[in-house]
Amino acid sequence: MRPLLNIGDLDQRLSDLKALPIHRGRVLRAWLNGKALDAGTRHQKSENFLPLSVRNGLPALSETLEALAHIHSEHPGADDSARLLVQLADGQMVESVLLPRDGLCVSTQVGCAVGCRFCMTGKSGLIRQLSSLEIVAQVVLARRKRPVKKVVFMGMGEPAHNLENVLEAIDLLGTEGGIGHKNLVFSTVGDRRVFEQLPLQRVRPALALSLHTTKADLREHLLPRAPKIAPEELMALGEDYARATGYPIQYQWTLLKGINDGQDELDEILRLFKGKYALLNVIPFNSMEGTGLDDHYERPDTERIREIVKYLHSRYVLTKVRNSAGQDVDGGCGQLRARAEGAATLVDMRRKRTNAVKAGPVSN
Repeated sequence: MRPLLNIGDLDQRLSDLKALPIHRGRVLRAWLNGKALDAGTRHQKSENFLPLSVRNGLPALSETLEALAHIHSEHPGADDSARLLVQLADGQMVESVLLPRDGLCVSTQVGCAVGCRFCMTGKSGLIRQLSSLEIVAQVVLARRKRPVKKVVFMGMGEPAHNLENVLEAIDLLGTEGGIGHKNLVFSTVGDRRVFEQLPLQRVRPALALSLHTTKADLREHLLPRAPKIAPEELMALGEDYARATGYPIQYQWTLLKGINDGQDELDEILRLFKGKYALLNVIPFNSMEGTGLDDHYERPDTERIREIVKYLHSRYVLTKVRNSAGQDVDGGCGQLRARAEGAATLVDMRRKRTNAVKAGPVSN
């Protein structure tokens, strides 16, 4: 039986079982809510609405879907978040995060090609893309633990580099998954294909753009392999999408002490944000994550963070502080995977040494 690589494959598998569109929708909704594929509704048992051919094929289909991903480990945080290390069928691992207030952050790639200097995920480079089903499977696993009413594509990877699979996942979650379109948040460093493709979609998500600085040269340094789009142009592209959808753009700003927290940056923010349908998410650098980076970065002092928010607020720039979930469990994005990979390598080395000792010296 051929593997399920994407949502289209899953739909075809159901069609092969003679499922009509109404049956496919019911099976998909059951899976997306973390239930058994043959789960009935409040008023109907599955045998009353699923044909026999479909019911007979569901055990094998369920087994295939379960093999997509499983939770390798869970790391609860003090803020009601929980970082999940998710293992995929080929042994690769990604991270997703249960957020307070029924949110979930999902990964779209194993590793990342952008190489942001303040991000652990980028150190490994891009290993592979996630399929649309592997992205959605993270939501399924999370919903087995708690309700998920908002999904942000801000985990490991750059969604724009896996655009087709991410858009497939967004479409399914915004239709059969029952998630409001503005509660699906596509986060990107900025890619012209995003601004071309998102307005054409049936499900148009909210957009979060990684800004981090108002200076083009500094942005190129911090995001070395991101598309060369100046901050002012990036915001102009974002503004067009905001006006087309009616959702404000969320601009992400990882706050780095002595690098992008100066008064010159704040004054330029005032100029760029004037009249924009936007909000600024200030994300103080996760000091835990910095322990594994080549460059040394620090989190600004708490008082300086307060000053920045107060200054921008008083001048009509809507600014929110977004602390990375999981800082108290040493779980900056990419760290759980890095530790798990390191532990697996250590175990493998010990196993090889043990086998070598058992084998004894090699004679010539």
